[in-house]
Amino acid sequence: MGWNILKIDPYLKPYKKDIDLRMRNYTATRTRLLGEGGDIAAFARGYEYFGIHRTADGWVYREWAPAAEGMYLTGDFNGWDLYATPMTRLDGDVFEVTLPADTLAVGQRVQAVVLHNGETLRRIPTYATRVEQDPTTYLWCAVVDDVLWDEFPWTDGAFKPCATPYIYECHIGMAQEEGKVGSYREFTANILPRIKAAGYNTIQIMAVMEHPYYGSFGYQVSNFFAAASRYGSGRELKELINTAHKMGLTVLLDVVHSHAVKNTEEGLNRFDGTEYQFFHEGERGNHAAWGTKLFNYGKDQVLHFLLSNLQFWMEVYHFDGFRFDGITSMLYHDHGLGSAFTGYEMYFSLNTDTEAVTYLQLANELIHAVKPKALTVAEDMSGMPGMCLPIADGGIGFDFRLSMGVPDLWIKLIKEYPDEQWDIMGLWYELTGRRPKEKNIGYSESHDQALVGDKTILFRLCDAEMYRAMSKFTESAVIDRGVALHKMIRLVTATLAGEGYLNFMGNEFGHPEWIDFPREGNGWSYHYCRRQWHLADDPTLRYGDLQVFDRAMLSLLRRERLLPKKAVNRWMHNEDKTLIYSKGDLLFAFNFHPTASFEGYFVPTGETGDYRVVLSTDDPVYGGFGRVDTTYRYTATRQPDGRVGFLCYLPARTATVFKKEK
Repeated sequence: MGWNILKIDPYLKPYKKDIDLRMRNYTATRTRLLGEGGDIAAFARGYEYFGIHRTADGWVYREWAPAAEGMYLTGDFNGWDLYATPMTRLDGDVFEVTLPADTLAVGQRVQAVVLHNGETLRRIPTYATRVEQDPTTYLWCAVVDDVLWDEFPWTDGAFKPCATPYIYECHIGMAQEEGKVGSYREFTANILPRIKAAGYNTIQIMAVMEHPYYGSFGYQVSNFFAAASRYGSGRELKELINTAHKMGLTVLLDVVHSHAVKNTEEGLNRFDGTEYQFFHEGERGNHAAWGTKLFNYGKDQVLHFLLSNLQFWMEVYHFDGFRFDGITSMLYHDHGLGSAFTGYEMYFSLNTDTEAVTYLQLANELIHAVKPKALTVAEDMSGMPGMCLPIADGGIGFDFRLSMGVPDLWIKLIKEYPDEQWDIMGLWYELTGRRPKEKNIGYSESHDQALVGDKTILFRLCDAEMYRAMSKFTESAVIDRGVALHKMIRLVTATLAGEGYLNFMGNEFGHPEWIDFPREGNGWSYHYCRRQWHLADDPTLRYGDLQVFDRAMLSLLRRERLLPKKAVNRWMHNEDKTLIYSKGDLLFAFNFHPTASFEGYFVPTGETGDYRVVLSTDDPVYGGFGRVDTTYRYTATRQPDGRVGFLCYLPARTATVFKKEK
């Protein structure tokens, strides 16, 4: 069959057999799971069967544990007698117990007890929707929870996710100014209004899936159906999402299906006594760099579990889609470690985990079957072809991929090259290069660049000077440079690097320092695990200028519906450090030169007409020097040499945005 992906990207034609294999695997797995013409959404409802449920006359608990020789349920309800409440083995390696209505109550703590090979293992139910740690014994237990059947008053029935996402990447626990773990309710009351005012239309919430170690940033998940209890209740998370929808904000979950915590008493590992119940056996089941367990995507029960997990978060909590973490690790047996992915042959080799590819295709099919307007974002640094093409075309089905090379580009430029050596032509190439017909989320920095051991862009540009010279009443060439480049970097990235845009919370105003979660090495301090919002609110500090610019930038891009439009390069000059391009009715003129300002610089437009300035990074309201006349009207004419454009003043380290008047 001639898949459309081969027409979209002709360089893939030598790999037609690999695309054929991709699609055969998908079709065969889908048929095996669903039968001919089966309904994937009907299949992925394991959370309605497994776990603890209220029934018409009591309670039922079911668990899949193929290697268990016996199972029991224990908890508050039976005085933690491990063997008082036995479960019955059903067909399909499923264990079940039914209980009278007065046996269990919401809020009680329970555990599963598994007998395996002479051992008695205490485990947390795999479909537990709430898990808490006892503050005295530090033991993690499942909590009987009503999140599946509570009568929550949703008001978002008419809400539709945005097509062009401006994503605010956020973490509930560290979103507060106070040195503590923030709550869902505090986020709803204090942070959602900030995000709305900032002009973002999408929030991507990290670290929601339950994880025992706070410092893992939520990336070592233990309980896949449980919302992190350290932030509050599941109902409070529903309130957060419902409120976000009222504000017009799309809500994405940062989902971690690439690996799982290796803990046994808290997570899935060795639930039934074996390492191969959910994960690969031996070394293939271990991620050496992350110290975590790796799912076996070739196992039907694992696919059922993971697909049910996605539908659970959409149906129960009303998430509008997902950012899939660690996809590169999933796609390759070596997890992409040390691979530069310089040729197409690296995507279609024995190193490729074809079972993971199939899972991602099924996941995207399911998500869009449940919510046709849902958004899926792939965190893949490898550039796997077809990641964001429809499955029917031979693709994997994501809506967007993250432009992961862009933050690395900015780090490299800032760290290794003085400003006067920046490669403008290389910058254009890196910011605009992507797979044909595939949409990207552009970003200059995310949470990755804010973690301890790395630096945010402004901190990298200004370093220790931020501690003494961010006052508007203090002169500093270092801060002037940092503030100017921070705005230019964000503007050129937002307009060129994708069809969507992402920012990590606080980075829009140049949040100082790094993120360091409480740990033994820092005395379990929360000092660096919070957001210092007061810095942006203080009118005497320059952080506020950056915040105002970010709002103005997003307002312009949204108003002009700019990101889906194609950029046309008008002029690049490495010695001048200038870059000029158009997008829609807007014309962007960047002068990255550290010292040279150009009087009477020719700005090519491609068409005649009048232009006016609609945004200048040098505007005093954004912390600039006011060197751009924002009231002047520029007339583009045809020059004797045939070029069309106008002459203007381009100050050093300044970007100016012009709009063609109708």
